[in-house]
Amino acid sequence: MNGNAGWDVKDLSMLRCRTFRCAVFVFVLLAAAELTASAQETIEIDAQAAAKPFPHFWEQMFGSGRAILSLRESYREDLRAVKQVSDFRYVRFHAILHDEVGVYNEDEHGNPVYNFAYVDQIYDGLLKNDVRPFVEISFMPKKLAFNPDALHPFWYKQNVSPPKSMELWDDLMRHFAQHLIDRYGIDEVAQWYFEVWNEPNIDFWNGIPRDRSYFDLYAHTARDLKSVNSRLRVGGPATAAAHWVPEFLKYAAENHVPVDFVTTHGYADDTAEDLFGTKEEVPMDERVCKAVNKVRNEIRASSQRDLPLFWTEWSVQGMNKSRDTTFVGPALANTIRQCDGQVEMMSFWTFSDVFEEGGPISKPFIGMFGLRAEGGINKPSYYAYGLLHQLGTERLPAKSNNVLVTHKQNGELAIAAWNLVDPGQTGETKTIDLVFHHMPADARVSIQRVDDDHGNVLKAYKAMGSPLAPTPVQVEQMNRATALPAPEETQLHEGRLKLMLMPNSLVLIKTQP
Repeated sequence: MNGNAGWDVKDLSMLRCRTFRCAVFVFVLLAAAELTASAQETIEIDAQAAAKPFPHFWEQMFGSGRAILSLRESYREDLRAVKQVSDFRYVRFHAILHDEVGVYNEDEHGNPVYNFAYVDQIYDGLLKNDVRPFVEISFMPKKLAFNPDALHPFWYKQNVSPPKSMELWDDLMRHFAQHLIDRYGIDEVAQWYFEVWNEPNIDFWNGIPRDRSYFDLYAHTARDLKSVNSRLRVGGPATAAAHWVPEFLKYAAENHVPVDFVTTHGYADDTAEDLFGTKEEVPMDERVCKAVNKVRNEIRASSQRDLPLFWTEWSVQGMNKSRDTTFVGPALANTIRQCDGQVEMMSFWTFSDVFEEGGPISKPFIGMFGLRAEGGINKPSYYAYGLLHQLGTERLPAKSNNVLVTHKQNGELAIAAWNLVDPGQTGETKTIDLVFHHMPADARVSIQRVDDDHGNVLKAYKAMGSPLAPTPVQVEQMNRATALPAPEETQLHEGRLKLMLMPNSLVLIKTQP
């Protein structure tokens, strides 16, 4: 008999049933044994196994809505809060050239007039908080647009037209770059990245044909920036759904256009047909990193095989308002596990629900992308980033799709474990049995969790009556109620640690050195 699983299958097979009732009893026991076994996993961890570098590529850059939002104190409060729980170094947003930023105008003779006052306030605010811009050069100032009426349907109605004059565009780009260098110095601006446009393969760009007109815009922009200072880093094509990378690199090579890095986008709920051009069945939890691997291989197959890859937009699947729930933590951890070693930085979309693509947000928890909800409320994803930030910088092997085992510089092991259940699916509590080798059999360990009972603000919000516009006092109460407690302290028992993980739990285990 198996004490952990009840009847062992071998024992059941020895039963001799002479009645229908007995046959049903055996079937039920078999099903129960199989179900219990499926909810358990034993994972071997060798503390002295060969490790490989594990840079924190998932938390160094975040996306956000558009440039002008960064002037709001709510935006900056969210930025500071997320920086406290992550290695937040770069932020990427749209529309630095939108008319609301006031960069471009023309005098009565049609000559350009530049005004970088709001640009300065935007970038000053980031740098003051120790975050650098990943500069997305977009969208078109209306007076510079070939079609001033080419407005995108987003609430802030950005212009997606090509320029009416490439010479005027060149002049704007050179003045923009020179102004940044004059204000911040080349040693600072050389640490930024300049990405040309946003998703030109879809309705964010209406040049004809889309690909060739974008490639021309990119070539002009890259040469303009490099003409001001060759240390400026520029890249693209910033496409949706991992498109155009081979064509872009081929064009750049054939026309001697500078490319310092490759960028593109892909979301878990993009279709497989959009991402891969096939009708294959790819689970949403695997689509982002499958697309990352595809693009990495496309870069390797090009004449510039060593270019860095920045995935400048991605997020977990968002049905059933899942981005407000504990689902994000395990989905994020699972993406990190799969994408490790294939990408230099991934920019989670977004760090904040200060976000207006569809207009002002009417209430918290409507399934928006951010780690913090409207009003500065910490979502489970905020706490999940805090746990994963504590992982080490070297990764150890583990034969499991549900853990990341890392080594910290102080000699600790830091292990993330999770029980991922997709939105709309019914999951069950899972037992994981961690078996440690080359460690003291009674080593001390600490445990932190994000799950339905830890770091989950939705319960506190519901208990408060789900107010449409929580007051600052209510926000503080929710954040205080969901703040993660001090780690649970325990120890290994004969070199093992057994944990129960409820659906969409994310657990961080740290061993003492």
